[in-house]
Amino acid sequence: MDKRAILLVASLFAATAVFAQAYRWVDEDGVVHFSDRPRPGAEQIQIPEANVTNLRRSPARAADEPEATTQQPFAYESLAISSPAAEETLWNIEGVLNVSLAVSPALQPGHQVRVYFDGQPRMVSGLSFQIDEVWRGVHNIQAEILDEGGKLMIRSETNRFYVQQNTVNF
Repeated sequence: MDKRAILLVASLFAATAVFAQAYRWVDEDGVVHFSDRPRPGAEQIQIPEANVTNLRRSPARAADEPEATTQQPFAYESLAISSPAAEETLWNIEGVLNVSLAVSPALQPGHQVRVYFDGQPRMVSGLSFQIDEVWRGVHNIQAEILDEGGKLMIRSETNRFYVQQNTVNF
């Protein structure tokens, strides 16, 4: 179809919307009806312009005074140990435990991660790291995030997991 024809049709639809009429009538049961199409016994009504509201500043604040912004202190929503999972059994890890954490929202600049592995604290860099010399047995791991000043922001649940080694019988 020709572009000019499309534009002409679109213009006609827009013009009819602007000049649309409204009609009102009451049926035999006394119910009031409104329509955009005339019908016998209907009266044409005028539709007022749309209401427009201008938002004004609060009178308590001077016009030149900037708006006060109330900023909530930053808080983490969740911190969890993704790997190793709680009650997971790991086989033949050769003494190297791969750990990954999930935090929401993302770890903020300047915040630090501290991990408690079998009750011993250690600072780690990032949300994925390795712990060496993890041998057969039952182990516990917990993580926490500290802010720039060392204040505790959030702590994960403790995950208990198991490490097993295959044995060779001679």
